[in-house]
Amino acid sequence: MTADIRASALRTVATERAGLDTLHQALANGMGEAFVAAVSMIRAAGGRVIVSGMGKSGHVGRKIAATLASTGTPAHFVHPAEASHGDLGMVQPEDVVIALSWSGETAELAAIVGHTRRFRVGLIAITANADSALGREADVTLLLPKAQEACPNGLAPTTSTTMQMALGDALAVALLEARGFSRQDFFVYHPGGKLGAQLKTVASIMHRDAALPLCGLDTGIADVVALISGKGFGCAIVVDADGVLAGVVTDGDLRRTLLRAGPAQRARDVMSANPRRIAPDALAGEALEMVNRLRITALIVADGENRPVGLVHVHDLLSLGVA
Repeated sequence: MTADIRASALRTVATERAGLDTLHQALANGMGEAFVAAVSMIRAAGGRVIVSGMGKSGHVGRKIAATLASTGTPAHFVHPAEASHGDLGMVQPEDVVIALSWSGETAELAAIVGHTRRFRVGLIAITANADSALGREADVTLLLPKAQEACPNGLAPTTSTTMQMALGDALAVALLEARGFSRQDFFVYHPGGKLGAQLKTVASIMHRDAALPLCGLDTGIADVVALISGKGFGCAIVVDADGVLAGVVTDGDLRRTLLRAGPAQRARDVMSANPRRIAPDALAGEALEMVNRLRITALIVADGENRPVGLVHVHDLLSLGVA
C-alpha cells in the first residue's frame, strides 16, 4: 500500500513535469512571440491587469493576479459569473484583461470578453484551443500545448493548471524584470511577516550612537571588559584615532588573552583585526545569512569609509522575526 501511494505521487509529479517541459519548448518556439506581445501590451497599458477565469482556471487566475500585484503590476481578479451582474464596472478602457480557459469555450467568460471588444480593452487569452471563441477574439493568444493530465481519468485539471500557473509566473517575472523592480520595491508590497522583516534594511534595525561599544586602540583591557559588560553585546568595537574600524574584541578574545598573558594588555593587543562587517543599506535577510554562516552573534555596520555606524545583534534579528 505504501509503495503504491509513493508510486502515485511520483507519477503525478513526473506527468506535471512533462507538461512544464512541453510549455518550456513552446515558449522557446512559436509561443515566445505571443508572450513578448502580451508583456508589451501589459507594460503599455495605463490601467490595471484584470484576470478572469472559471473553476480551477479561476483559482489559478486569482493567484496570477495576486502575484502580479505583489511584484509591481497592479492587478485584481474579476469572477466571470459576477461580471455580467455589475462587476464589468471594474474593467476600464485603459486596462488589460487576461482570460483563462483551457477549452476557450467557457460560457461564463462571454460577458467579460464581449465587454473588452465593445470598449477596446486589450484581451490576452491563456487557452489550449486557438480556434475557440476566446482564442479567436483575443488580441494576443498564449496557446498552451496539449499535455496529459496527471489524473488517471484524464479529467481533473492537474497538469493543465500547473502549466497555467507557470505561465502566469513567467508573465509576472518578465514584467518585474522589465520594470527593474528591486528588493526595496518588493518591501513596499510585503511589509508584514517574516518576508517583510527580511526586507528591512540593516540601518532600520541597528543599534547606533551612544549604544555602540566603541573603544580606542590603546584602551586598557579592564576598560574593555567594563565596556563589553556595560553595553551587553558581547563585544567591543575598536577604532583608530580617525574613527576608522580597526578590529573587534569579543568575550572569546578576552578569555584567550587572560589565559595566555594576563590582564596587562590594551585593546590593540587582544582584538581580532578585519572583523566582519555589513553595509547600512544591506537587507536584514543578508545579515541573518552572515550571522548563521559565520557563527557569530553580532555584526558591525560600517559606512563607505569603514567607520562603524551601527551594530546588529542576533537577538535583534530574532525579535524582528527574520530568523
